[in-house]
Amino acid sequence: MSSTKSAGARRRRRWLTGGLAVVGSTVAVVALTAAPAFAVHDLAFQLDGDVSAATTTNVGGHVQLFDWSSFFDSSGNQSPILPDPSRSGFTASGFDRDFVVNANGTYNTSDSTTYTQGSKDTLNIHSGWVCTASNNVTNKGDIQNDYALAYTDPGTGQQILYFALERNSNSGDANVAFWFLQDPTANCSTANGTTAWTGNHEDGDILIVSAFTGGGSVSTINAYRWNGGANGSLGTTPIASGGDCQANTQGGDNICATANTGTIHTPWLTNNNGKTTGLGNTLLPGEFFEGGINLTTTGLSGKCFNTFVGDTRSSQSLTATLFDFARGSLGECHSTTTTTPNPAAGSSKEIPANAQVTSNDSAQIKVDGVPKFSGTVKFSLCGPLDASPSSTTNCQTGGVPISTQTLTDVTSPATVGSGDVTLTEVGKYCWRADYSGDSARGVPPSSDPADATSQSECFTITPKTPTLTTCSGTFSPTGGCTPGGTVDFGNPVTDNANLTGTANEPGTGGINPPDGSINPTGGNGPAQGTITFTLVGPGSCTRLATGTGTNPQSVNVNGDGTYGPVSFTPDAPGVYHWKASYSGDSPNTNGADTNSGCTDSNEDVTVRQIPTTISTAQKAFPEDSATITSSVSGNSLPTGGTVVFSLYGPTAGATAQQNCQAHGTTVGSGGLLYTETQNNVGGSNQVMVHTNNTTVAVDSNATFFWRVTYNPGDTAHTGSQSDCVENVTTTFVNDNGPGTLFP
Repeated sequence: MSSTKSAGARRRRRWLTGGLAVVGSTVAVVALTAAPAFAVHDLAFQLDGDVSAATTTNVGGHVQLFDWSSFFDSSGNQSPILPDPSRSGFTASGFDRDFVVNANGTYNTSDSTTYTQGSKDTLNIHSGWVCTASNNVTNKGDIQNDYALAYTDPGTGQQILYFALERNSNSGDANVAFWFLQDPTANCSTANGTTAWTGNHEDGDILIVSAFTGGGSVSTINAYRWNGGANGSLGTTPIASGGDCQANTQGGDNICATANTGTIHTPWLTNNNGKTTGLGNTLLPGEFFEGGINLTTTGLSGKCFNTFVGDTRSSQSLTATLFDFARGSLGECHSTTTTTPNPAAGSSKEIPANAQVTSNDSAQIKVDGVPKFSGTVKFSLCGPLDASPSSTTNCQTGGVPISTQTLTDVTSPATVGSGDVTLTEVGKYCWRADYSGDSARGVPPSSDPADATSQSECFTITPKTPTLTTCSGTFSPTGGCTPGGTVDFGNPVTDNANLTGTANEPGTGGINPPDGSINPTGGNGPAQGTITFTLVGPGSCTRLATGTGTNPQSVNVNGDGTYGPVSFTPDAPGVYHWKASYSGDSPNTNGADTNSGCTDSNEDVTVRQIPTTISTAQKAFPEDSATITSSVSGNSLPTGGTVVFSLYGPTAGATAQQNCQAHGTTVGSGGLLYTETQNNVGGSNQVMVHTNNTTVAVDSNATFFWRVTYNPGDTAHTGSQSDCVENVTTTFVNDNGPGTLFP
């Protein structure tokens, strides 16, 4: 059974689960030849056949202070390696318990992680290793716990792997092995019965094979290298060989192993089938095995070992039958991807007038554990996304691919850029960089962002808010307003609007369908929308004005510009106010309004009553009357008499009386203004006749004379006349205005 208890020390954010750091190369080995030839158990770690750091060792003139209990607690959980400076050089540790405790606290003899069906170390993982579950496994080949540790000597840079396992029984000698694999996916689950392993070998994987007796001594330990990848093979010649660590008190060995020669105790739970021990914290002699290998001095550096697998086997032969295994993970070797977007993360940038924002991303790839690495960095961009303050959406998944950059044998850290993109729509945008990892070296992949809510790769483009100014009169070339002021009732009032500060519409046809606003091929024209003009009044900021025309009325917008004039003819005098509002063109341009409170005097206009004036000019229609009387009492005047009235006024050079005395008979000549004839005058002793002048008026100050003649129409009576004595004088006093208001 296999249940990983711990992973490597986490140094910084965005770590992807990785494996052991193996730093170094052939060049590094040469560089270190002048340094002391420290090896596996003359540095800082005790290889003394127990797990306790309570007792120290002194090998090669150096005191070793650390043991397995320095790195795992009573539950087998990892004790943090960093930032404890006293543990300098120890970079990763992993612990795997390979047994189950029943709910009642008893030991479960079943084991879900055993090999079967011809699994061999000489075969590739996914095509040659098979696991299955077994029952009643309580023998010397049953692994209880295994664990591993990585160490880099701060002084020499030498890389060491330490490994250990506990077995259930010491009844006889045992053959054990440890695989250190680069593939982090190498694993096997028996949840569905007999199952093939996942994962593959990578070039440089290491197999360490050893044997030890039930009494606790180790005879030999050899290390072998896997050559090639999944289709490669296991080298048959050991690349490192050694013996029992405790037999060598001088140090300097590249590989060694040892076992416990007496009963030891573990802080964590273990088990053996001894009659007096069983489930507890005791291991009998020969039930504990540990060892170490110097990767630098054996030429095995330059790889990242992500997985360790301890197993038991029938012999030290490379084709031996495999029994039990316990799989664990180390976390030292990892990659870190950190992106730096432009615009800056967390920034808010207003979209420009042309609605084109240039953006790019930079990714820094840090890899610990190998001197050089390769791979690809794929840049993706998500957006436009929800830009509300509460939104935590990012680009952990999805997005549109922008570019893929290749890294070839670069040193850490390596920085690559995405290249520029053009964004034409407001919203939140988030970058993501995915580093592929370097499978040839065992470097795991990494990404930024690594979690679903990180906003450190996101920035926001905000809409542009335009300015809308209005004028009830006319705009000057410089933008000033000459207000409409006052118009007479019956005339229209007008309004104009000046719209500035809009942003173009988003582009279309880009690489982010169906939106198409990233790297567009079309669209991106001027802002559209409408400006709505509303006239309110009279004397109110809320009452819609009535009259002739459309109110409110709208005009279409096509980018910045002056729009109008619009006109409306109110049906009542009074003070009116114009209001105007722009609809905006979402998402890039906000709306705008003006004079919503009727406080802008440029939008006031007065429709006044039509003014009147009054002046008087008198005229008079002169009238006259004549009484004709027969001088004989009782005598009646003849009925055919005629009376002629003639009115004379002054002319240039003659008075009205003079004109009258001249008694011209042509109206309009000689001062004759008016003449009227009354016929059939008579029939009684006395007759009165008068004029009926309604056509000839006088309107100036002057004296006018009448001449009246009577013709009786027979020979029995005499005619008579008034001879220019009768006159009338007119004096006019007129009002020249303008008068006063009425009433």
